[in-house]
Order: sequence, then structure tokens, then C-alpha cells
Amino acid sequence: MNREEAIQFLKENSINNIIKYINIINNKFKREYITYSKNVFIPLCKWCINRCGYCIFREENAKLMKPEEVKEIVLKGEKFGCREALFTFGERVDKNEKIREELKKMGYNNIIEYLYDLEDWVLSNTSLLPHTNCGILEYEELKMLKEVNASMGLMLENASDRLMNTIAHKNSPGKLPKLRIEMIENAGKLKIPFTTGLLIGIGETDEEIVDSLFTIKKIHEKYGHIQEVIIQNFRTKKGIPMENFREPSPLKMLKVIILAKLILEDISIQIPPNLNRETGQLFLLAGVDDWGGVSPLTKDYVNPEAEWPEIEELKRWTEEAGLKLKLRLPVYDKYISREWLSEKVYNKIISLQF
Repeated sequence: MNREEAIQFLKENSINNIIKYINIINNKFKREYITYSKNVFIPLCKWCINRCGYCIFREENAKLMKPEEVKEIVLKGEKFGCREALFTFGERVDKNEKIREELKKMGYNNIIEYLYDLEDWVLSNTSLLPHTNCGILEYEELKMLKEVNASMGLMLENASDRLMNTIAHKNSPGKLPKLRIEMIENAGKLKIPFTTGLLIGIGETDEEIVDSLFTIKKIHEKYGHIQEVIIQNFRTKKGIPMENFREPSPLKMLKVIILAKLILEDISIQIPPNLNRETGQLFLLAGVDDWGGVSPLTKDYVNPEAEWPEIEELKRWTEEAGLKLKLRLPVYDKYISREWLSEKVYNKIISLQF
């Protein structure tokens, strides 16, 4: 599907074309399994330079999590059979003077050094594998963190500069598309298995959705490192600047998912199940093949109002669609090799015989 066809599909109201493309997807992409990752969510620090119009994660007086807090969560997660330690924090927290002081007292020059030590501990002392998603990182920071991460991530959200002048991103310098695209490309240069995605319903146009999908496609064709793309729906929350924004309709989400599968082809398409309890099963019909990270222990700190489904519930949703639920690692199987992983991470995976 080319750009013009994709835009026309989003704009038109044709149930016949939706059915046609769903049939094409299910004939072309034979699926037996829908995968998921069992994780613990570790919000290392909730301060952020960005003030996104849809965000409830940011806290003005946020503190840094202590090593003992992180280790307690990870060890509890191990007892629950978790395999992913998802580390996240607000973008460029080092710009916060109080956070810098906390880091200095612990002997660190910046949060990346602290993060590295925590993730190294996880690798050395547990059966969990770190995955980092913490906003914009420089090339050298990515290179450093690759040593202790099975995969990393950054939501593109949208490739349109126009959104920087809207309520969604006008106070968020880190959401400048060229910065996010540069980081995703740097991850490709470093051969880091990577997760990215789009945020649907923040004021973007149909053209901007399509252009964002083709931007991801172009990067992946060059580097081959994008293992999954999340199609995430904006959900309104009390107290956010975009509280009165309309959420994207299930039909709009369905059409974007169809496009994502047709345009991105060999990249896994993921939807967050806690944000799509009523519609997630239907999205499986459009080519979704991954439920993403689900935690039996920690909440989704980005969407705290949306509880994770139980694993048994996910299994029921999947099996009712004639598919099987399968646990995966934060790094997809096709990237488990010395070509894509550091020696430390690769040896850890092999030693545990996942």
C-alpha cells in the first residue's frame, strides 16, 4: 500500500475495504501465537523536562528511586515469573538540580551511570532482562546501555513538526520529531533491538499518521532493528490539559492497525491491552500479534487508571480468536544472537535457556 492509498483508506468510510484488507492481512500473515512479555515496571524518576498535554506521569517534586527499592521490585517480580525489568524515567531528569544532588550523593555523575549499575545488577543477580525506555538518549549513552539491555525503546508518537505547536507538545522540547528519529536511527547503527510506536488521537491528521508509519518503515529498511511498533490510543485522564479531547474511535484504531500491518509487514504490531479491554480482541483480526508488557506486580505508571488484565484473561481473549498465547522475552527471538546483543546479555539468555 502506497502513501496515497493509505491516506484514502483512513479518510473513506467503507466497511467493504476494511473487510478486504483484514482478509489480505490474514491470508498473508499466518499467525499461530500472540505474544506478551511479563514484566515489572520501574519508574526510576517521574520528573521530566517535557509537559505533554496528555501526560499524567510527570511529577514536579519527584524523587529518585533508591537501589534497595528497585531490587525489591525486581526480586518480587522474579517470584512471579517475570522476565523483563522495564526501566523508565522522565526525559533528561539530570536537568533537575535536586535529582543531580541525589545522584551525586550516591556517587554518580548522571542518571545513565546509575541506570547502568542497576541494570547490571539485574543481569548478574536475577533471571530478568532489562529494557529501557527513558526518552531521548545520545549515541554514546545508547552504546553504553546496550551492554546491559536486551532491548530498548522510544515512542516516535508522530513524525509531524506541526504537533510541536499544539496542546500536545508545545511544552515538550524532547518531542521534536527530528530528535526522536535521530535516536531511533542511532539505535539502528548500534544494532539495538528496538521498540517504537505511534500515539493516536493527540490532534494529528490522517496524512501525519501515514507519514509517521512510512518514516518508521524507512528507518527499519535501512537498519532492520525495529522489532515491534506499538499503536497506542490516547486515553483522557482527569486533570491533564487534554482532559476534554475526544479519544480515537475503535474504528479509527482498527484502520490504523490495518495500515501499520500492511506498511510495516515483518515488524510485530502491538496494542496495550489495558487501554483496549473492550476492543483488543477485535484488533487481533487486523494483524496485531503482540499484547506488549503486562505486569502481575506493578501498575502502568503512564496510565495508572488502566489496570493490567490478568494473564488468564489475556489467554481467554487470545484463544477465543483461535490463537495461542505465548510468553516472550523483551528481545524477540530473531534478535537473540551476538550480532544484536552484547556478550553479557547474550550469554545471560543462553545460560538461562529461555
